[in-house]
Amino acid sequence: MTELPFDQVRTLLAVVDGGTFDAAAAALHVTPSAVSQRIKALEQRTGRVLLTRTKPVRPTESGQVVVRFARQMTALERDARKELGIAAGSGPARLPIAVNADSLATWFLSALTRVPQSPPICFDLHREDEAHTAALLREGRVMAAVTSSAEPVAGCTVRPLGLARYLPVASPQFAAHHLSAGPLERRLPDAPVIVFDRRDELQDRFVRSLTPDESGAGPLRHYVPTSEGFCDAVTAGLGWGLVPEPQAEPLLRSGALMELAPGRRVDVPLYWQQWKLDVPALALVAETVAAVAAESLHAPR
Repeated sequence: MTELPFDQVRTLLAVVDGGTFDAAAAALHVTPSAVSQRIKALEQRTGRVLLTRTKPVRPTESGQVVVRFARQMTALERDARKELGIAAGSGPARLPIAVNADSLATWFLSALTRVPQSPPICFDLHREDEAHTAALLREGRVMAAVTSSAEPVAGCTVRPLGLARYLPVASPQFAAHHLSAGPLERRLPDAPVIVFDRRDELQDRFVRSLTPDESGAGPLRHYVPTSEGFCDAVTAGLGWGLVPEPQAEPLLRSGALMELAPGRRVDVPLYWQQWKLDVPALALVAETVAAVAAESLHAPR
């Protein structure tokens, strides 16, 4: 294979992380013209287009391969410099991690606070739905991910973390207005519903579990793309929704929310995937995340 000069590979990584050639130039302390020349030279060496020139730029399928290589080489270089005693001035280790919004709002940050910061580690978190975080691993944008996929991404290891439990809830006022005039399985498919975004299928899955003949939740959907905002919208009575158990329980105790189908929950299995790379900082984070997940999530059945 044609040799890949590390300065060009590192430049490609800087462009992908920064999103633009100008941002990469600022990070590398070179001119945007120099960045452009390095990317063109790398594309000529590989004989492939590596970036789509959009805003932000995105790696092509071939570019994803080079980005993964660049991130791995950068991590290995940092560890080698540390062992050789020449890491001074290189800054903290940077770990890009993909995590879903609900984990971020409930248990994941407490895991990061337990990670020893000597030497320091910079967490670069990418928020994404748990069904799609693995895609960021494949693209080389992150080194690890909390995901719902048990199938390891090529070049990655996978370990189970536990089950994230969701409760179908609504405010008592909403339930009285929309759900009281008949069985839940008949009323729920027509009731206003809160969904996280257009890829969120959790509410649809719950409705189908009640009534297999239904295609999913109702057409009146409020899209609320933050975990805290989602819970607030359900509590305010905009619609019903599946709320993470740690967020729902105090609101159930206070009477601000009520369970729509007591005893019926939705459990989403979560896994930790990371690159097969001997990086001490990554291994330390993985062990800490697994320990906190064991305390916070439900054990698999």
